[in-house]
Amino acid sequence: MKVAVSGKGGSGKTTIAGIVARVLAQQGRKVLAVDADTNPNLGISLGLGVDTTFGLIAARQALDETPPEERQHASTMEELIERFGAEGPDGIRLVQVSKVDHPSPG
Repeated sequence: MKVAVSGKGGSGKTTIAGIVARVLAQQGRKVLAVDADTNPNLGISLGLGVDTTFGLIAARQALDETPPEERQHASTMEELIERFGAEGPDGIRLVQVSKVDHPSPG
């Protein structure tokens, strides 16, 4: 199952995404939350805490600020999760990304 939460600014997307992720995880589902918001606070909403969330944001920003010819993007989802992710309460995995260029089908 894939769930996307979108809408205009200030509409509560982060709160809703956090609630849905926690409920699904508490039901025993494997949850990967992907925060591609320009104001990435899903980690805080999921209970990862400020330090962990800001650490993920800093790693993402460092990659974004690296000259394009020097960037080493993750080539697999597993690598993306390892480099730019963290595990939170209820077993939720969170990944901070700046954008998704080539989503995999299915």
